[in-house]
Amino acid sequence: DNYISNYNIYVGNLVDDQMKTWFPKDMKLISHWNLRDELKANYNKGDEGLKKQSLIYEVMLRIIKQDIPEKVINNPDLQWNPVTNKLYADGKESEPSPEPDTRYQYLLDNFKAMSAADPYTPMYPTFIQRAFDGGMEIPREQVEKRFTDCCSAPQIKQVGDLISKRLGRPLQPFDIWYDGFKARSSMNQDELDKITRAKYPNTAAFEADIPNMLIKLGFKPDKAKEIASHIAVDPSRGAGHAWGAQMKGDKAHLRTRIGADGMNYKGYNIAVHELGHNVEQTISLYFVDNYMMQGVPNTAFTEAIAFLFQKRDLELLGKSNPDPKKDAMAALDNCWASYEIMGVSLVDMKVWQWMYENPNATKVQLKEMVIKSAIEVWNQYYAPVFGVKDSPILAIYSHMIDNPLYLSNYPVGHIIDFQIDEYMKGKNFADETLRIWSAGRLIPQMWMKNAVGSEISITPLLNATDEALKNMQ
Repeated sequence: DNYISNYNIYVGNLVDDQMKTWFPKDMKLISHWNLRDELKANYNKGDEGLKKQSLIYEVMLRIIKQDIPEKVINNPDLQWNPVTNKLYADGKESEPSPEPDTRYQYLLDNFKAMSAADPYTPMYPTFIQRAFDGGMEIPREQVEKRFTDCCSAPQIKQVGDLISKRLGRPLQPFDIWYDGFKARSSMNQDELDKITRAKYPNTAAFEADIPNMLIKLGFKPDKAKEIASHIAVDPSRGAGHAWGAQMKGDKAHLRTRIGADGMNYKGYNIAVHELGHNVEQTISLYFVDNYMMQGVPNTAFTEAIAFLFQKRDLELLGKSNPDPKKDAMAALDNCWASYEIMGVSLVDMKVWQWMYENPNATKVQLKEMVIKSAIEVWNQYYAPVFGVKDSPILAIYSHMIDNPLYLSNYPVGHIIDFQIDEYMKGKNFADETLRIWSAGRLIPQMWMKNAVGSEISITPLLNATDEALKNMQ
C-alpha cells in the first residue's frame, strides 16, 4: 500500500520530442487513479487534450512494462519523455535505469502471503475461493460468466461506434475511459476545480459539509446529522479510501487527498464516492436490527452505493443537468464503465489462477504473464470494438498490486448500482437508501431481491443500453 500510495508521476515534467511540456508545472498524479482521471478530464479539449491523453497512455505502458525510469517515480526534479523513454536533468540527457520489476515483486509477495494461509482454511483452500465463494459469496465461474457475456454482447460494439462518432476519430486504447456520457464531461474542468477548491480548502471543511450534502440527497435534517456524526474525514496520501467503524460508538473514516490550494474536482469526485461507502457503513452498522448481521453481503454492494453517490457529485455542487437524454447517457456511461472494469477483472482472475499453477515463478516470469494475459483479454473482447490489437492497458490498475482480487467487486457493483438506480426512479433516494442498506448481511441474491425484487443480472443494463442507443439516434 505504501508503494502504491507514493507512486506519483510529476506530469508537469513530461516532455515531447521538442522538449515542450503539456501539463501544469506542479501537477503530480498518482498511478493509476489520477492518471486515469486526468486522461478523462481531457476529452473536451481538442488536439491539446488528445496529446495529453497520448502522453498519459505512454506513461501507463511504461509502468506496466516496468521500463519506466525508476528515478522519475515521485521525483519532481527530472524531465522525462515517455514516448522515447529519455530522461533529462537540467536540460541534459541522463541515463535511465528502469524500475526493477518492483510492481510484480509486490504482486508475487501478495500471492505468497495469501497462499500461505491456504492450509488453515480447508473450506476454501485457495485465496481465489476465499475471495469469491467465501467473501463475495458468488462462485468465480458465475462472476466470470457475467463479465464475458457482457464484454462480448453486441451492444458493446454499438456503443464503441457511437463513441468513435462523437470523438470524430478512431478509438484509441485509452478510450476505455471515455467520459463523454457524463454531465461533467461538457463542463470546464478548471471551473469545477475553482468551485471545489473554494468550497473545500481542507478536510475539516469537507467533513463539516457532509450533513448538507446528505440533505441535498433527500435525507431529513435529523437523519443527515445523525449519519454525518459517525463519519470523520482524514487526509490521505493515496487517492482516497473509506474505512468503516467496527463497533457502535466508533467512526467511519473518509480519507481524501487535498492539495495545499484546496480540493480539486478529481479529488472531490473520488471523495463523494468514498462518502457513499461511509454512509453505507454507518447505515449497515447502526440501523441493522442485529449487530451480528451488520454490513453488506460483499464489497460489491458497498461499491454500488458509492457509485450512486459519485454520479450525483454535480448535484451536490448545485449543478443541474437539463439534458433530456440524460437517462440514456447514464445507461451508456454505466455500460462502458462496466465493460472497461470487467476486462481489468478478467485479467486479475487469470493472473491469480496462473500464480497458483506456477507457485515458484519469478517476478520476471510474472510480469511477462500479466502482460500476456492483458493482451489476450484485450484481443478477445476489446480489439473487435477498438480496431487496435495487442494493448496491455488492462494491467495498469493499482488494485491488482495492493488489494488482491478486489477488482471484481467494481463491475459487480456497477451491475447492482444500475439495477438499484433504475428501481429508485420516481422514489425518494434517501428513503430507499435507508431501507435497502439496512437489510444487513444477507446472502447476495436474497439481499438483491429484497432491494429491487430480482437477482443480480446484466440483462437490465443491456436492455437499457439498447433503449439508450435508439434514443441517441
